[in-house]
Amino acid sequence: MITKKMEAALNEQINKEMYSAYLYMAMSADATEKGLDGFARWFMVQYHEEMFHAMKLYQYVVDQDGKVTLKGIKEPPATFSGIQEMFESTLEHEQFITKSINELVDLAIEEKDHATHNFLNWYVEEQVEEEKNDHDILAKLAMLSDSTKGPGIYMLDKEIGSRALTIPSDFSVDGFAEGVES
Repeated sequence: MITKKMEAALNEQINKEMYSAYLYMAMSADATEKGLDGFARWFMVQYHEEMFHAMKLYQYVVDQDGKVTLKGIKEPPATFSGIQEMFESTLEHEQFITKSINELVDLAIEEKDHATHNFLNWYVEEQVEEEKNDHDILAKLAMLSDSTKGPGIYMLDKEIGSRALTIPSDFSVDGFAEGVES
């Protein structure tokens, strides 16, 4: 069982993860509009990962006999100047999420909530991966001299588009969390 303070903080994180998904869906839509189908796919895979993160938190709150309280999701930006801006925004957003996860870990320690602390370790490791991915893509974009057109961006679009979804994406299935490795 979790405390009301931890329950409220986890509900806030669910909202942040849902916003993350919404942000990446907006980036996918903008990339599609720009004819960058590979980048659009990458951001849509990212959308699904963020939804998974939200649903993992949701299930944890439920499993801890807590109450899930959903809040409104703010509107993300709809357009971006280009791929460089998208990935700079992505990195900045993931750094914000990392800070938020770290604050949750601090709260779990303060509350002596060992179960939640243990649960959140998965998110700590996930954020290392998220930020590394963004840094790697920004480094590749820098090698292209921030070219927004031409063969370099075309090749990177093809590479980025090969990203595969590795987590469940159908949240309508009863007990979706069952069988999902944490």
